[in-house]
Amino acid sequence: MPSSVTSQNDAAAPRGRYHHGSLREAMVAAALELIEAHGVEHLSVREAARTAGVSPGAPFRHFPTKAALLTAVAEQATERLHAQVELGLANSAGQPALLRFAAIGEAYLDWAARHPTHFQVVSQRQLLDADAPARLAPHNDAIRARMQALLDEAFADTPTALARLPALQLLGRALVYGLSRMGVDGHFPEWNLGHASAPTAVRDAFVLFIELLATGRDAQTREAVARWAARLSA
Repeated sequence: MPSSVTSQNDAAAPRGRYHHGSLREAMVAAALELIEAHGVEHLSVREAARTAGVSPGAPFRHFPTKAALLTAVAEQATERLHAQVELGLANSAGQPALLRFAAIGEAYLDWAARHPTHFQVVSQRQLLDADAPARLAPHNDAIRARMQALLDEAFADTPTALARLPALQLLGRALVYGLSRMGVDGHFPEWNLGHASAPTAVRDAFVLFIELLATGRDAQTREAVARWAARLSA
């Protein structure tokens, strides 16, 4: 689960490379560059336009406010997170449902570590437009639906657990969100991690969560989870 701020701008266009028809993408890339360099509090639409190489007034029809620009960044973030989740699920096809559920968490943690600026923006809803939740909902809802379906499958043989699956789904999301937030905000040095790096601590916490969920599952699932945990720790 690597982390690199410099890898954030995989979609960023080089400064001055704006082409007609790509204003939105150029402005989002410029916003990400400026946030990384100076922090979100110093972002402005005018400065993003200068960085993107467009005239100062050009973006204001599309981005009348800083919140509108940040909402576009958040939309890109949720779209790319969803794509990474789907890739993780495709790569885990054929595995027990619990490991496909784990693949969603792995994808989230990896995406947040690789793209901390995207994560920072999308996780600060107070900075976005009022209609941002509705605009971000399609991708977020799709991920939640995947989580629910996989938990339903993983615990289908345990009727007593079914009523608690919504709470379990929330717990899983809270874990990966919290670990990602701690990493982006730089909290890990405050914890007694021994010789473990922050990525190792994140991995170990997530593996423990999945191993606990595997308790009481069928032997095939437990064995698959054990192999998965050993592979991640190797």
